[in-house]
Amino acid sequence: MARIAEGKMDGSGKRIGLIVSRFNNAITDRLLEGALDCLRRHGVEENRMHVLRVPGAFEIAHGARKLAGSGRYDAVICLGAIIRGSTPHFDYISGEVTRAVGRAGEESGLPVIYGLLTTDTIEQAVERSGVKLGNKGWEAALAALEMTNLPIEDLASWD
Repeated sequence: MARIAEGKMDGSGKRIGLIVSRFNNAITDRLLEGALDCLRRHGVEENRMHVLRVPGAFEIAHGARKLAGSGRYDAVICLGAIIRGSTPHFDYISGEVTRAVGRAGEESGLPVIYGLLTTDTIEQAVERSGVKLGNKGWEAALAALEMTNLPIEDLASWD
């Protein structure tokens, strides 16, 4: 039988940085509310949750690099909403932000969680920010907690 290691959903003693885009704030504020609620319910103390607001989705990557590289956080959560319009702007922004957020995690060695919505319509974004399909901010926060608690040291003892 395969051995399985997975992180606990426990935020005790964790310090979490959150980067949130102000653009599409009707959506991103709801993502942030979901993430903060999740962190609170899983034991992260209020004064150990730090929110950095940035102008738009493109700037999230810069914020992620800064927070992840600061050495102050156990995980960084990136929250934003990129909604397709009538120009190719959506494709450029979503692709670049996705790559840059991934690089921030690779370079820092920290869990840098991608909690950005990339939707075709505003209705889809609303649904994913707490109405019908759950809150993707909550899900991103839960992923951050699990990743900060991965029992990597246990793997060394496996044959």
